[in-house]
Amino acid sequence: MTTSPRAALGAAGEQLAARALERAGMVLLARNWRCATRDVRGELDIVARDGRTLVFCEVKARRGGGAGEPAEAVTYRKLAQLRALASAFLAETELRVREVRIDVVAVTWPAGGGTADVTHLRGVG
Repeated sequence: MTTSPRAALGAAGEQLAARALERAGMVLLARNWRCATRDVRGELDIVARDGRTLVFCEVKARRGGGAGEPAEAVTYRKLAQLRALASAFLAETELRVREVRIDVVAVTWPAGGGTADVTHLRGVG
């Protein structure tokens, strides 16, 4: 199966994001968790535990060159979908948590190549 350049960029971004979260002390619980119920459809890129807080991370990856910042792609509509997916995840896994948070991890590669910049935005929604 051939992977599209966009899918490869997304997968590389998710890998870098996962490593950055682990380096920050978070424990990864799930990656690419999918939900396809009648009411909720979509995917959670990363679910992690940050101390006592359960964190649902949306990863956005881009190459530089004028497409805007990756985090700008997380709209109010996307945040609403992430909240619904988080609720579905909690219902399915029956995890008991007191605090949840939605974070965005933005990964940007320079237009000419080189090392990616990883920015972790906590509590965006």
